[in-house]
Amino acid sequence: MNKILVAYFSASGVTKRLAQKIAAAANADLFQIEPMVPYTAADLDWTNDQSRSSHEMKDKTSRPAIKSHVDDISCYDTIFVGFPIWWYIAPTIINTFLESYDLTAKTIVTFATSGSSKMGETYRYLQPSCANSKLVEGKVFNKEATIEELSAWISTLKL
Repeated sequence: MNKILVAYFSASGVTKRLAQKIAAAANADLFQIEPMVPYTAADLDWTNDQSRSSHEMKDKTSRPAIKSHVDDISCYDTIFVGFPIWWYIAPTIINTFLESYDLTAKTIVTFATSGSSKMGETYRYLQPSCANSKLVEGKVFNKEATIEELSAWISTLKL
């Protein structure tokens, strides 16, 4: 049986709502990737070059600490990983999450939220964090994505 986990990072709640829908559509467990130090509105101000998120995204080696971990990642065959698109890639906290586990032989499927951005170079920057696993380049959804739309997408993945 293909056991599925949906792990997500959500700064504003939009990605959380999408992750909940994907978990329902895929009959999957849900896990929130939370930063050890929560982001404030000032931290997330992408228009400020001195904001925390701006600093993290400029430094691709940045690995913000995460608050908790999945108890037993070994029981999952497929892991959907969701996030908002920041600077045309996944936030570096996603690399932290992926690098925290042995993902050997697992399928990692990305999904993202954005008002207008595509996945950009997300795949390129996440690939090194997914050693020995199959990284599936996912899709960007807007906040109105329906469970039916997500179910149709999941069925195309042939998990």
